[in-house]
Amino acid sequence: MCGFSGEIRKDGRPADVAAVARMTATMHDRGPDGSGVWSAGRVALGHRRLKIVDLSEHGAQPMVDAALGLTLAFNGMIYNYPQLRQELGGLGHRFFSSSDTEVVLKAYAQWGEDFVDHLIGMFACAIVERDSGRVVLARDRLGIKPLYVAEVAGALRFASTLPALLAGGGVDTDLDRAALHSYLTFHSVVPAPRTVLQGVRKLPPATVRVVEADGTSRDRTYWAPPYARDPGKAGWSAEDWEEAVLDALRVAVKRRMVADVEVGVLLSGGVDSSLVVGLLAEQGQHDLRTFSIGFDAVGGRSGDEFQYSDLIAQRFETKHMQLRVPPEDVLPALDRAVAAMAEPMVSHDVVAFYLLSQEVSKHVRVVQSGQGADEVFAGYHWYPPMLQAADPLGTYATAFFDRDDAGVRALLDPRWHTDADESRRFVAEHFARPSADTALDRALRLDTEVMLVDDPVKRVDNTTMAFGLEARVPFLDHELVELAAQCPPELKLAHGGKGVLKQAARRVIPSEVIDRPKGYFPVPALTHLEGGFLDRVRDALTAPAAKERGLFRPAVVDRLLDDPNAALTPLGGNPLWQLALLEMWLQGRGL
Repeated sequence: MCGFSGEIRKDGRPADVAAVARMTATMHDRGPDGSGVWSAGRVALGHRRLKIVDLSEHGAQPMVDAALGLTLAFNGMIYNYPQLRQELGGLGHRFFSSSDTEVVLKAYAQWGEDFVDHLIGMFACAIVERDSGRVVLARDRLGIKPLYVAEVAGALRFASTLPALLAGGGVDTDLDRAALHSYLTFHSVVPAPRTVLQGVRKLPPATVRVVEADGTSRDRTYWAPPYARDPGKAGWSAEDWEEAVLDALRVAVKRRMVADVEVGVLLSGGVDSSLVVGLLAEQGQHDLRTFSIGFDAVGGRSGDEFQYSDLIAQRFETKHMQLRVPPEDVLPALDRAVAAMAEPMVSHDVVAFYLLSQEVSKHVRVVQSGQGADEVFAGYHWYPPMLQAADPLGTYATAFFDRDDAGVRALLDPRWHTDADESRRFVAEHFARPSADTALDRALRLDTEVMLVDDPVKRVDNTTMAFGLEARVPFLDHELVELAAQCPPELKLAHGGKGVLKQAARRVIPSEVIDRPKGYFPVPALTHLEGGFLDRVRDALTAPAAKERGLFRPAVVDRLLDDPNAALTPLGGNPLWQLALLEMWLQGRGL
C-alpha cells in the first residue's frame, strides 16, 4: 500500500518533475517507508512506499525494468502474486525482487492491457512503455484503491489522492454543480468520474485507460459481473448457496493474510468482522490481533458494541484491544479526520475509523475489515421494498436519498442550481443497464459499484492510510462478489437481510452475534450535535470563506443552527453535519 503520482505532457515539453515531487510529498502518510521520483521526457512518476511485501530496497518504486522497457508506479496488494510469479517464471520471465509490484510489471509485459484480468487484489497503477511512449493507468475491479486525474495546462496529472493533485498546482478548483447535487442527494456520494471539484476526476473502478504518445486516450471497462441467475446453479438449494458463500469467503480471508508483516482484524462485533475472525481462527491463525473502538453515549444513542466484540475475542482467543475514546478526544480529532479525506465524506464513522486507525497502526501494519457485506449481500433496510417495487427508482430514492431535487434547490443559493435532477438521472441510467434480473439486483449493483466505492471503501482507505495502515476487505474479493450477484434475491433478503451470509455464519460464529439487532460503527456526537461539536459546525458554516462562497441559503442555515437536531435524513444522518462537513473540507484545502 502506497501513494503515487505522475504527469504526462501533451505539449512536447519535458514533464514537470518538481510538480510531481510536490504531489508525491503530500502522500508521506500513505507511504512512510520510502520515496522515489523517475522521469523520462514527457512522463514523470513519483511514489511513496509502505513496506508490506519484500521489505528490501529491491521492491522500491517507481520500478524500472530496463530489459522490458517498462516503468511502474503501483499502489495496492496482489494476493495471488506468488502463483502469478510462478506462472510468469515458467513463461521465461526472471525476477530481481520478491515483490508483488514486479509481478504486476511482468504481467503487463506478458499480457499487455489484459494484465488486469490476471490480478486478484486491490490496486491502482501507472505503467510507462519506453519505446512507444504509451502510458497505461488501471484501477481494481471494486475501486478499493483510488486514482484521481486532472487536466492542467498542457498535461494530464494523476495521483492516489485529490489533495496531491492540488499540490501540483494549476487545477481548476471551481465546484462541480452536478457533483454538488449528488453530494446533497445521494448520501454525499459523488459517483465517478466526477469529484466536487470541476478540475479533478476519478478513474472509474474496473477501468484501464491507455494514453498514447500523441495525447489521445481510450478507456476500457474490464469487469462487470451480471446480476442475474446462473442457469448452471438453478438446482442449488439454500444450503448449497450457504456452503458456496462460506467457501468463497474462506478463500477471500486466506488470500488477505499474504504479507511479510503481521495482519490483524478490525472487529466491530457485527456479523461481518466476526465472521472474518472466525474463519481465520478456523484456518489456524493463533494469537490474532483484533481491535474495537467505542464512544460515550450522546442523546440516548449508544456509542459502543463491546459486548459483541468481546464475545468474539473470547471465543476465538484473540489478542484483543478495546479502545474507548473519551469525549474530550473526539472533538480535537475532527479536523484531523477531515484533513485525511481525499473527498468530503459525511458518514459519522469516518472519525471512528480515523481514531481506531491511529491506535491500530501502533501495533500492526495490515488489517482485515468487514466492509462491503451489506452492499454485496443486501443487508440494508432499503433492499426488501425493492424486490417487488412497482416504481423501483422512486422506492430507492425515497429510502436512500437525503433530499429530493426540490429539497436541493431550496437549500442551495440559485447560482449553484443544476438544470436537471442530476442524482435521479444518474440512478435511472444505472438502473437501465442490462444484465440485472430484478429491481433489487439493480439496486445492489448500483450500491456495490458506486455507493460502496465512494463511501465505505474510500472511508476505510483514507483513514487507515493516514497512518500508514493497510486495510484489506475480503467481502470485496471479486470472485465472492460475482457469486453473490448470482444468488437468488430471496436468499439474501431472508432473516432481516444478508440471510445467506447469516446462515452460513452459524457454522462458524456464535448465534448471539448473528441474531442481535443490526449495529453500526457509531459516533453519536456527530448525529446529536451539541457543545463543542455544534460550535465547530457553526464556525464552519459562518466563516468568511463560507459566506463568500455562498453555497447555502442563509435562512436555511440559520434555521438548522437554531434547531440542530430537529430531524435526521432517511439514513439517520444529521443534515447540518452534512453541510458543515463540506465547508470544513473546502476550507481545510484553502478553497
